[in-house]
Amino acid sequence: MSADEYADLVAVGGNVLTFDARDGRASGLAARAGRLVAVGTDEEALAHAGPGTRVLSLAGRTVLPGINDSHLHAAWLGAVWPDTLISENGLSAHQCRLLADEESRRAAILRAGRICASLGITSYTEPGLGPGEDDGETGCFSQAVLDTYATLAKEGELRARVTALRLFGTLDGPSTLEDVAAGLDAPLPRTDPAWLNVTGLKIFADGIPPMGSAWTCHHYTSGGHGSLLVAGADDTTREHNLRTMIRLAHRAGLQVGVHATGDRSIDAFVDTVAELAGEPTPDGPGRGAARRHYVIHGDLVNPAQIARMAGLGMGLTTQPVIATATADWVADALGPEVAGAAWPLQELLASGMTFTLSSDGPVTTPDWRAQVAAACGLLGERAPRPRLMARLLRCYTTAPAVQDGAETWKGSLEWGKAADFCVLDRDPLEVAPADLPEVAVDATVTAGRIVHLRDGVSLD
Repeated sequence: MSADEYADLVAVGGNVLTFDARDGRASGLAARAGRLVAVGTDEEALAHAGPGTRVLSLAGRTVLPGINDSHLHAAWLGAVWPDTLISENGLSAHQCRLLADEESRRAAILRAGRICASLGITSYTEPGLGPGEDDGETGCFSQAVLDTYATLAKEGELRARVTALRLFGTLDGPSTLEDVAAGLDAPLPRTDPAWLNVTGLKIFADGIPPMGSAWTCHHYTSGGHGSLLVAGADDTTREHNLRTMIRLAHRAGLQVGVHATGDRSIDAFVDTVAELAGEPTPDGPGRGAARRHYVIHGDLVNPAQIARMAGLGMGLTTQPVIATATADWVADALGPEVAGAAWPLQELLASGMTFTLSSDGPVTTPDWRAQVAAACGLLGERAPRPRLMARLLRCYTTAPAVQDGAETWKGSLEWGKAADFCVLDRDPLEVAPADLPEVAVDATVTAGRIVHLRDGVSLD
């Protein structure tokens, strides 16, 4: 083996959960130039070591593929952390200009990168950045934030890989068909898609059930069914405009993530995708994620919709901590029967669709351990169940890679894939769900580079 073929990093003596198709395990890894060149025994990994290789002793620790948060407002997180909108202290809000200039935007994104690295997060999706928020109250979702991401990516300053959706309306607010149509032609920043990949756009179809603003077939206790946020004179016009937005993006080869919490708004989205199924489209700038459309949140999604979405290749991302925190509010707004059927995690897990868990940070904590523990609570699980835990962890690793259109090169620990992984002090498959948040992230590696090492931990 020549000097330029030696691994940059080797890790041995671990419990490596590969999350490959066979749910294989290994004890050692070797990485060169940001990619895995060995996943197997310690001997197989050490065979790639040379004079300049850094060799880590895992000492029985567990290795997972890097965590991928499929819905994380990272610039906002970096601006307000450790505050979150929903916490044990109730609700908080940030009605001020948090990111007003390039210096503050850089600082927030870099801080978010450090926070993510400390949690084992090596990829995340920024779900909505663009000109629709250029005059937004916080400055955390503007086109300037996306431009700052592009600059940091070119400078090699990002600690995590970023997928981004553009936003041509207002966050949690209206958008117009005219603005979306014009925005689709706006130029994209030129970046390495392995670090910053702008795959499509986000559309706010409706609001949320506790506020009576989810568009639903159910009756709110206060009256009405909610409505769409998309601009229009009436429900018929608003639905027409929403469907047209989706069609335009689809035909441009773009991925569409629709914020839809009500079953009626989900129906409008799914019906539109069904009409477009099989329609030939040109290759778009989505770079692999094109037309992998997905529902964001999906609080009131029902089994029939889940089955249709699975058949259409659609996905859904949801946030268990939000589900837990707002369950009583949904019951107040729509009644206990509707609330009891909300967030059907069991059906979603069994559907075969691309189903991901995420944080919506800083709406809730970006800590995936708390999110997975909350998912177990929603499923009624209290004791360790390794197969279920592995399935939920795939919702934070392999499934988001599919949503990103990147499953061929990240999301699992296999030869040739990205050397993105986190090192835990215990095996998460063997702990009770309530104890999962206490499992420590000892180290995080992105592209074969250690981007986080917990204080007091030495792996050399």
